[in-house]
Amino acid sequence: MGSPAFKAGGADVVPPGGFDSRPPPPPPRRRRPAPPAARTVRRRLIRLPAMRPPSVDALARSVRDLGLPHAIAVDIARGAIAGGDPESVRALARAWQGQRLRPVINATGVLLHTNLGRAPAAAPPDSTGEPLPSRYSNLEFDLALGARGSRQGHVGPLIETLTGAEDALVVNNGAAAVLLVLTSLASERAVLVSRGELVEIGGGFRLPEIFEACGARLVEVGTTNRTYRSDYEQAMANDPAAIVQVHRSNFAMTGFTASVAVGELAAIGPPVVSDIGSGLLDARTPWLRDGPPGWLAGEPGARQTLDEGASIVTFSGDKLLGGPQAGIIAGRRALVEACAAHPLARALRPGPLVLDALERVLLAYIERSPERIPFWAMATTPLDELRRRARAVSGQAGTGTPVDLTSTPGGGSAPGSGIASAGVALDGDHWRELLDHDPPVLCRREGKQTLMDLRSVDPADDAVVVAAVCASTAARLAPRA
Repeated sequence: MGSPAFKAGGADVVPPGGFDSRPPPPPPRRRRPAPPAARTVRRRLIRLPAMRPPSVDALARSVRDLGLPHAIAVDIARGAIAGGDPESVRALARAWQGQRLRPVINATGVLLHTNLGRAPAAAPPDSTGEPLPSRYSNLEFDLALGARGSRQGHVGPLIETLTGAEDALVVNNGAAAVLLVLTSLASERAVLVSRGELVEIGGGFRLPEIFEACGARLVEVGTTNRTYRSDYEQAMANDPAAIVQVHRSNFAMTGFTASVAVGELAAIGPPVVSDIGSGLLDARTPWLRDGPPGWLAGEPGARQTLDEGASIVTFSGDKLLGGPQAGIIAGRRALVEACAAHPLARALRPGPLVLDALERVLLAYIERSPERIPFWAMATTPLDELRRRARAVSGQAGTGTPVDLTSTPGGGSAPGSGIASAGVALDGDHWRELLDHDPPVLCRREGKQTLMDLRSVDPADDAVVVAAVCASTAARLAPRA
């Protein structure tokens, strides 16, 4: 049977290619219009803005009842928002609290509990002389997880917040920090150091000796007074594991000198380990209302050194930081973790008393309460206040002359700097008598005078100074046998 055809002028007409035998498609269905109410709701939904997360400040204030420092609460709130779960802020805040070092009551029956610091510390008596309970601590116990934790977890996050480091580790002193870093990262490999930075530290120990103890091969570059970037670049043939920069924290070098900034060193290639020594956390001193004092000029801050490109910074805890004797390692997480994993880290780890004191100091920085850090309280006391105290001490002792003096930061910090101060001058040499007092009063002698600088004296001890001066004067007036 042929294809269907049309009649055109009495003849059959078949289109080229024949006809399509498939049935025609159905007509398109018309969409039923939405009811007016539905159209209104749809328009409203389209116009609604996307749900906005709560503000960081509002979220931080929502956990105020947990007693967190505001700066920490803000960091936690930011983390909760960045993670897309603002509702988790309270759980995160409680987890942070669980990392705080605090006394705990040990009812496990295990007397020397490893996670709780083994033997409990004997507490000093209270103000009435009554003994306080001996307590264990959560030294290596995570209260939030209810499981074993790390002693580094109590202070590491605080150091990270204050310096901007990815990770941080605490050991028992500044030299130990350098020792652990170089042993972990550069054993049996070359490290580059400027000849002008091969310093001697306290106790007669010299930096090359520490490098030797680490097993690192010291490659000296430059000269004593001038070192350039090209000196480091020429020494790259030694395939160094690191470039070490050492801050001259206990002496100053002036005149015809040249050195290489951290940023330039970082651009060369190997990790830069910067030992800033004195422990200034942030050169901007945000914890001080009036900003950095003049005597801090030129002192490197840990935050700025890391920002400029250092991979690791090391510094002491008992210098400008104002805390207990400790060494701090902060910087890139992978490198800090390598230090923490080295067997030497256990031998150099700090005890609970050090960590407790360090945690309190770091929290004072975070809460911007420098008055809780004795060093900063002394360093920032107004000169007029010191002069008033000098007049009071002289008047109550009935001897001595109020004088203006110059204090120094000391302790291998801000060499060559002076801080305007005031105190009391006694005619003659009273040094021995003041030292024999109980408690001893250590002063300084200049010419034919004995000088007592009140900037380094706690105001509560002014009465002790008065008593010591009176005893010294009385001893001189007493008839000799």
